[in-house]
Amino acid sequence: MMMNQVIPQRQHETKTKAFITGSVTVFIFCFLFWELGQGGVGSHHLLAQQSLPEISNWWGGLLLPVLTWYLVGRTEKRLGHQALQVKRWSSLRSLVLRLFITGLVLGVLIAVSFSNGYSLFLDNVPYFIVALSLLIPIYYAEFILGFILGMTVTFGVILPTLFILLLAGIGFLIYRFIRPMIMKLTLKLMYSLHKNPNR
Repeated sequence: MMMNQVIPQRQHETKTKAFITGSVTVFIFCFLFWELGQGGVGSHHLLAQQSLPEISNWWGGLLLPVLTWYLVGRTEKRLGHQALQVKRWSSLRSLVLRLFITGLVLGVLIAVSFSNGYSLFLDNVPYFIVALSLLIPIYYAEFILGFILGMTVTFGVILPTLFILLLAGIGFLIYRFIRPMIMKLTLKLMYSLHKNPNR
């Protein structure tokens, strides 16, 4: 009985992964050919430094579909494990969507701020990332995919991928280790205040 349920589920996951990857592939190549029609496919220097190597956006046509396939697969694998534990598939799907949209919005905000010279926001991105990492797991695959897609039009695919991998590493440490310590200390403080209200 269990096997009869697992096989259709895996087939559904493969179809979903293929659909999302196909949609992203269409998106990236439409963007690349649009750039080509505007005078040539763009390229970006590492760290925006002219002295560092330049990376063509054409590489995104190869990297983004592969990344999408991998990241969607990672998300579905994690969902499968979590669904067996909590048995709330719809709420897990909702969380995936929220994390993807959060990553997408953050990527778009950084891209728009960079394009328009909003240095106030850009200068505070590291602090914002630290604060966000205390609230949500920015190292989850769906957040990473959304972030990369949000920055692709402005920065290509390579630079956002390198950037988010660094952020994800920091976010993992904060969410898995620092966040639990802060929560534990907060609970202890609240318990202490509740136990001794007159102090």
